[in-house]
Amino acid sequence: MTALIFLDPRLHTPMYFLLSQLSLMDLMYISTTVPKMAINFLSGQKSISFLGCGVQSFFFLTMACSEGLLLASMAYDRFVAICHPLHYPIRMSKMKCGKMILGSWTLGSINSMAHTVYALHLPYCRSRAINHFFCDVPAMLPLACVDTWDYEYMVFVSTSLFLLLPFLGITASYGRVLFAVFHMRSKEGRKKAFTTCSTHLTVVTFYYAPFVYTYLRPKTLRSPAEDKILAVFYTILTPMLNPIIYSLRNKEVLGAMRRVCGMFSSRKK
Repeated sequence: MTALIFLDPRLHTPMYFLLSQLSLMDLMYISTTVPKMAINFLSGQKSISFLGCGVQSFFFLTMACSEGLLLASMAYDRFVAICHPLHYPIRMSKMKCGKMILGSWTLGSINSMAHTVYALHLPYCRSRAINHFFCDVPAMLPLACVDTWDYEYMVFVSTSLFLLLPFLGITASYGRVLFAVFHMRSKEGRKKAFTTCSTHLTVVTFYYAPFVYTYLRPKTLRSPAEDKILAVFYTILTPMLNPIIYSLRNKEVLGAMRRVCGMFSSRKK
């Protein structure tokens, strides 16, 4: 998806620039956990170095927070395009789109660095066995030999800022969008808008629901087995399904695929 959007000039719009970043984040997201998990599974050695755990935790949290903010930017893009089409070139210029993308990456990285550094500086005097398939900070906290209540509160605040608030913003944006779509006179325009919005909502639901349910629950109500099952959704399934959902349900992307494939086939001839 990232290469396709880069190669096809017709997809050089804010919506597809945001989508290319989502695809890049998903690629990095799934690369953070799955390769190491697969190596451990195939080798039978379920271990990771202290530094490796910190690196994995940093990139995982960076992708998680950045993608949450990026999905909110994508919802705003659709809101402006459908509800305020005449203002779209101004509200979603390439400059503002670039700032949204840069802001998502920057804020996600800063938040991730703070959590990773704090978690790695905690004294761990109990078992070093993390009850998870990757270095998830909440799964590391029970191993600490100090009271982590203050930090758990900060995790709650951070999750609310980077996941819950963007989710509420997305819900409000699509609420306005759906209201505008149902009042459209053009059946073709209504169908196109509804298809685009339903695609985004599918991605948002798969991403936010398990994340919010996992990180906003009190520690007393959480179980490691349930956390691992839910983590499969936002670490493996969602990054894997996003490109499929956006490509198979988008005529412009399918058209770009045919044009790019035709371009390369004609060069070979």
